[in-house]
Amino acid sequence: MSDILVVGSLAYDSVKTPAGQVDRALGGSANYFAVVASMFAPVKVVGVVGEDYAASDLAVLTSRGVDVSGLQKKSGKTFHWAGAYDGDMNEAQTLATELNVFADFNPELPATHRQARYVFLANIDPELQLKVLDQVERPRLVGMDTMNFWISSKLPALRKVMERIDVLLINEKEGELLTGKTNAIAASLELMKMGPKAVVIKRGEYGFVLRTAEEFFILPAFPVAEVVDPTGAGDSFAGAFFGTLAKSDAGLSVAALKEACVNGCLLASFTVQDFSIRRLTQLTWADVQERGGAFERITRR
Repeated sequence: MSDILVVGSLAYDSVKTPAGQVDRALGGSANYFAVVASMFAPVKVVGVVGEDYAASDLAVLTSRGVDVSGLQKKSGKTFHWAGAYDGDMNEAQTLATELNVFADFNPELPATHRQARYVFLANIDPELQLKVLDQVERPRLVGMDTMNFWISSKLPALRKVMERIDVLLINEKEGELLTGKTNAIAASLELMKMGPKAVVIKRGEYGFVLRTAEEFFILPAFPVAEVVDPTGAGDSFAGAFFGTLAKSDAGLSVAALKEACVNGCLLASFTVQDFSIRRLTQLTWADVQERGGAFERITRR
């Protein structure tokens, strides 16, 4: 088993969906990722929060053994995002983005974090992702996520990051924006040419496409009858994906990548069943195993 370093946002989210709404609930890519990944392997988080970040919210991570010694606390307010889902639950409408202390975030890795074998660069400015890569020492596997804003505004820096990673995890619309391909299969082939050794295109309720040099692997999402809040589902997928790889320390073997994707689907399916990280904080490994058995019965011939 190896440890995982994740660098990303810790935030408060205000979200409205057809199922209801929450105000300033715990969110951020690093939170979702770390809560899930810590079910599989030790996790270290690097990020920034403001003075308003509650001790009880920090305890969500520390109670799971997550190392928060790389977390910066600055004067000001924590990053806040407000969004709404109306009709298309695969795409959020951003209502407000208040960067606050996140606007001046400069990731500085403690010495103990620089030796992490598995590194995940969550959805942050690609120039900051490059700074992280310049600080880590001989990681075994590096992965990244991104978003449309960075693809449109900082493509040169983003392409430099892609040249230095092993696994790219993005959603279907981001893949289309990067490649111009509306088909996920075609997009995955183009993305492989940009540097990653493996590409995972997350397709929301339609599952994922995994592409390696050897083959494709495609599965649907685990069927959830009532989606309450899709926020963080992709970050939960990434947390389970990297957690699985770090636990087995099997690197980029096809078998390990397939198992990682299946676990990503499972954990994402729990995330969408409630707002924020609520469902994840109540989750047991027995719940995951039970749903894994159901998923196997659904998908096998």
